[in-house]
Amino acid sequence: MQESTKKEIYSWIKSLAFAFIIAFLCRSFLFSPTTVHGESMEPAFQDQDRLIISKTSEIERFDMIVFDAPDADEHYVKRVIGLPGDSVEVKDDILYINGKAMVEPYLEKNKENTLLDKLTGDFTLEEMTGEAKVPQGSLFVMGDNRLYSKDSRYFGFISEKSVNGEVKFRFYPLQKIGWPK
Repeated sequence: MQESTKKEIYSWIKSLAFAFIIAFLCRSFLFSPTTVHGESMEPAFQDQDRLIISKTSEIERFDMIVFDAPDADEHYVKRVIGLPGDSVEVKDDILYINGKAMVEPYLEKNKENTLLDKLTGDFTLEEMTGEAKVPQGSLFVMGDNRLYSKDSRYFGFISEKSVNGEVKFRFYPLQKIGWPK
């Protein structure tokens, strides 16, 4: 084999190795793809939607996050409702955080499509978890499809350490590609 061919092959191997290392680092520390399983976030996300999550985002109220499920060996996609120190209550289908009524526009389509009077049953954080406020290092999460969501009302608080990242982008299905609302 000629010297120039060896140099060319070595150059390609270095380039591919460098690309794999960069891809590995990005996926491990910056962003990662994930798949939605189930209907708990409809209509925002459907079963089998493909998402990109940011692993460096500061989590805020109403962000959609992916986290390790506390009750199964899988990942859940839910919306952050309560942050550490928050009190959470739902009364007459209105969410109250720290006593203040919150607007939840992402629930409007589900409220229109339900035959029931209420999309979310009445509860207080204390009734659900035995705690008056969300503990430090924890989050209270709920799915947008409240009637069919296995969330903090079912399994309690999630640890902030279990959060894999914030949903930033949907890349499949192609007709719904874009930033989530």
